[in-house]
Amino acid sequence: MSNEVIYGIHAVKAILATDPSRFIEVMVLKGRQDERLVPVLNEIAMLGVSIQQVGRKALDDKTQGASHQGIVARVKAGRQYNENDLEAILANTKSPLLLVLDGVTDPHNLGACLRTADAAGVSAVIVPKDKSAQLNATARKVACGAAEVVPFVRVTNLARTMRALKEQGVWFVGTAGEADHDVYDTKLVGPLALVMGAEGDGMRRLTRETCDELIRIPMSGSVSSLNVSVATGVCLYEAVHQRR
Repeated sequence: MSNEVIYGIHAVKAILATDPSRFIEVMVLKGRQDERLVPVLNEIAMLGVSIQQVGRKALDDKTQGASHQGIVARVKAGRQYNENDLEAILANTKSPLLLVLDGVTDPHNLGACLRTADAAGVSAVIVPKDKSAQLNATARKVACGAAEVVPFVRVTNLARTMRALKEQGVWFVGTAGEADHDVYDTKLVGPLALVMGAEGDGMRRLTRETCDELIRIPMSGSVSSLNVSVATGVCLYEAVHQRR
């Protein structure tokens, strides 16, 4: 099993809460003693995990200058999900809500989408293996712990996976600027997968054609589109509102 580097208080706390056996070693900024960090370090120390006090440069180098909040951990890689896990994920939910990200390559956007997906009660986030951001330390930091609790499913062939899920009763709603009706005029109840496209190009042609329905977000201002993570939040929470 390969190892991963994570950083940020929320990301470290999430692993403490879900699978503390993954910790290998932790580095913390020398001299930092604050009310958010100390309890986390105390929990890690009780596990018998090595904690090194290091300078800021060492942490900056380890995270390539990212905002690490004074803590970096080396951990065992978490569980990897693929298309074979989807049947079991669906079986655990009466009316699953899925999020499909087609070609989202920015790890910051991926992390933000995962954070919103967790808040909205999404059963799984599905991405293609190609042309998709990796669930790396940056994405985990932005996700604020959501990456450890929301199944992140990488599939070999996205359109084929979509067709298989459609056979199981999942309705696919894709977002596209050319759609003829908007998100607020669409029923987003029942077994549902919301499909969001790439930051610039939107969904790929085959993904778009595999969707059951296309919707758009109404735009009243001068900008033509929203950031994919913002658009994901708008659409997911309309689904949450309808499903209550």
